[in-house]
Amino acid sequence: MARIDAAYNYFMTTYGNNIGSRYESHKKSELRDTYNKIVKANKEAPLYKINDSEDIGQFAIDIKEHANAMTLSVSNLTSTGEDISSVLEKRIASSSDPNSVDVLYVGDSTDGAEDFTIQVDALAKPQVNTGNFLLSEGHDFEEGQYSFDLDIRNHSYEFQFNVNKNETNLTVQNKIVRLLNTSDVGLSAKLLSNDRAGSKAIQIVSKSTGVADDENTLFNISSSISWRELNILGIDNVTQQPSNSDFKLNGVSHQSLSNTFTVNKTYELILKRPSNGEVSIGLMNDTEALSKGITQLLDSYNGMLDIGLKYNEAHQNRTLFNEISSIAKNDASELAAVGIQSDSMNHLYLDKDVLSDVINSENKESAFETLNNLKNSISKAASKASINPMNYVDKSIVEYKNPGKTLSAPYASSAYSGMMMNYGL
Repeated sequence: MARIDAAYNYFMTTYGNNIGSRYESHKKSELRDTYNKIVKANKEAPLYKINDSEDIGQFAIDIKEHANAMTLSVSNLTSTGEDISSVLEKRIASSSDPNSVDVLYVGDSTDGAEDFTIQVDALAKPQVNTGNFLLSEGHDFEEGQYSFDLDIRNHSYEFQFNVNKNETNLTVQNKIVRLLNTSDVGLSAKLLSNDRAGSKAIQIVSKSTGVADDENTLFNISSSISWRELNILGIDNVTQQPSNSDFKLNGVSHQSLSNTFTVNKTYELILKRPSNGEVSIGLMNDTEALSKGITQLLDSYNGMLDIGLKYNEAHQNRTLFNEISSIAKNDASELAAVGIQSDSMNHLYLDKDVLSDVINSENKESAFETLNNLKNSISKAASKASINPMNYVDKSIVEYKNPGKTLSAPYASSAYSGMMMNYGL
């Protein structure tokens, strides 16, 4: 009984915190199929005695849980259909130079989503005002209440700030920076440092970019009351004029107020820097979801392989390891063609770039066939290991069943559940 408790304790401490997946909910037909497989395994299995070993229970539980992980990874990968290619029903936009032009697909369908080229000559820029550098420990402001006016995009605001006795220039500058940043008027402010002189200046940047034809600036700062203090701060000094982005679509010149805009209500472009020539924009298959699913599948495969290696080291029993590793060995060249490589211990790893290239090439049908074969092989191995984990442990055969005259033993399934180990046999 103590060893049964040990097996349960191992299960709870090792796997008890696993969160259930939606794929662990089954239909009656699926449960009936699992039951029938258990009955068949019990019907054909010989009577055996489990060898007395402390880790038999842990090994059986490990097999059950990793087989379950393999099954869940298969289900997750094919949640939209039996064929892996169904994962690619969603398409995404692609850019030949994402460092210059990034793109998102925002259309409702692929209809009318024609490929095009863009050449970025200049980015849209914000307006920048840079104030005067003031000695941080200086006292250029007298005690009192001051204000300045801000005009931005047809809106006017008045900002007021107090200067207390003996406050330094740095204290006053910090007040104005906080005032602008918390006002949410479309500006961001920060302090620039001049380490050599020990001084700082306020820099104000507009959050928007570009100007309309009838505009020169995006915001203006002025004061008729506190003109002296404004002159000391210098924050009304424009050091960068706002400008529009300049680019060519299919060779035709265009401008935009922003570096982010849509084309034909289908593509959202994000200009990042001037491009070195034309950048191609188009649609491609969404391989990110596929890569994630394949990686999860390989992780579950590697996990089961590690269990086989662990048991082989302890008991020189290679049954599980040989059975799992043979899945990859049999199709090594085909798997390598889709970006799945193996290491010296037969673990599988995915090269996402290779997978993306082959999925978007003329050989994608062959690639999907390889991936589906791998998925089906892992699914079969998971089902076999889950139904009868005791097939892989050290045991002594006591008696074989009479061929052709075996009887079903549905209530003997506990021997194959991997949860309870009776060492008293």
